[in-house]
Amino acid sequence: MALYDPALHDPKQWVVDSVLRRQSRTRGDETCIHTTAGDSITFSRAQVVANQVARFLQSLHVAKGDTVAVMLPNGLDYCNAWFGISRLGAIHVAINTDYKGAFLKHVLNNSRAHIIITEPGFFDRIAEIEDELSDLTEVITIGAVTSAKFRRLRIQNFGDYVNFNSSELDVSVTYRDLACIMYTSGTTGPAKGVLMPHAHTYLFGLGTIENMRLTESDTFYIVLPLFHANAMFMQLYASLIIGCTAVIRNRFSASAWIHDINHYQATITNSLGVVSTFVLNQPPSGMDKNHRLHTIGVAPNLPELDAKLRERFAIKNVIGLYGMTEVNIPLYTQPGLPRPGSCGKVWEKYYDVKIVDPETDDEMPVREVGEIVVRPKQPFGFMAGYNAMPGKTVEAWRNFWFHTGDAAWMDNDGYVYFVDRIKDCIRRRGENISSFEIEEVICRHTAIAEVAAVAVESPIPGGEDEVKVVVVLDPGQQLGHEDLVRYCEQHMPRFAVPRYIEFIASLPKTPTSKVRKNLLRQDGVTPATWDREAKLS
Repeated sequence: MALYDPALHDPKQWVVDSVLRRQSRTRGDETCIHTTAGDSITFSRAQVVANQVARFLQSLHVAKGDTVAVMLPNGLDYCNAWFGISRLGAIHVAINTDYKGAFLKHVLNNSRAHIIITEPGFFDRIAEIEDELSDLTEVITIGAVTSAKFRRLRIQNFGDYVNFNSSELDVSVTYRDLACIMYTSGTTGPAKGVLMPHAHTYLFGLGTIENMRLTESDTFYIVLPLFHANAMFMQLYASLIIGCTAVIRNRFSASAWIHDINHYQATITNSLGVVSTFVLNQPPSGMDKNHRLHTIGVAPNLPELDAKLRERFAIKNVIGLYGMTEVNIPLYTQPGLPRPGSCGKVWEKYYDVKIVDPETDDEMPVREVGEIVVRPKQPFGFMAGYNAMPGKTVEAWRNFWFHTGDAAWMDNDGYVYFVDRIKDCIRRRGENISSFEIEEVICRHTAIAEVAAVAVESPIPGGEDEVKVVVVLDPGQQLGHEDLVRYCEQHMPRFAVPRYIEFIASLPKTPTSKVRKNLLRQDGVTPATWDREAKLS
């Protein structure tokens, strides 16, 4: 299909089922997805599986508009679940596989999913919070069921979908319907579920096709987690839409990266945060320039990383970009027009972007730092709000613009340069982490009176932030740094476990008793700060 085929821009076709049916007709037995574990599926088979999984879910009383939670690692099972949920018109709830405890309980209860598709490796996490789950009744498992400690949850095998016929369902799904809920962490409360219509998810993929020049002859190498929009929609969905092969690795491996690029003849991939740094830190290899990779999308597009990727791997196009789960990817640099350090110009066909004063919303002069604000031009091409959080939805919008909370400036040519986050959010290795959720977990420890979680600069280029917690103990209590880390490892995702810990007598506060986190951030790593990674080295 030509890059600018009008069919790509017809909203009536902006649903997964329409894309699969079109590719099944035109590409049939060509490979749609191949995993580094050795699994693969053709375009025609993907459509068959979509109908079978949809009918399987119908047998479990899932209907259009119902939520279905998916907590799986990257792989073909994840893709098959997405195909079937989408075909039924149900809503795919993408759950971070690092979630546990209060984090996992929140997303399951907030989404009100009564079914979760997962694997036995996550059973213990679900069983631990089973009595606190308000809606979940069914666990659909990948692979054979071994032992399960569930008291009331029923277990079904996902593989049973093969027993259902693949005839078309009498269910109509449109670009206006909700496709997915993805959770993104805030700062003053638990993670927010972003309601993503089908048009919104499709535009992630179309943006890759138009701005990164993805064609049917490309091979997309995917190492980022499918429970995030970058991998699932920017990469995998883009591959489906244009009709090229996607190669999926179950988990990023820096040492395997260039080998996979070479072995699978990948032509395009995306990086995020420290992924590029980890790859560049690998020993030089004879494969570094012996490959077909011509394009990589990066965020952030740090000038030094841009230069190193081009020099070491001879990558022609290093594409800077900017986006959020809520607002899609409205900014891209362009192939053949390198702009190191920039996250791009506005994709004007579908989005408006301005840099404004975060207090007044007045547009900032060229080269002056302000807040990035975005709005869509395409109906349903943006988030539909935060699930069951109307107050947060309203808070994000002002003067008809979505306020990202990110600081940037724009040059005379319209290129945007990301500076920092205005909101009190911690971003570590591609994950947005809510300081509120970290504090909530740590405050449950019986020895702790108060805690504040803040971001400190990562020593790794492109590594964004590291998590620091400043802790006040209850009078007479004692707690070691290692003990606190072990507690955190038991009760929060791995990416949220603090690297830095500092015990102090009291937290700095305003006259109204709000913690002055700006002072704690300014302090950064002090001589009194304990570094978990230094301790382990």
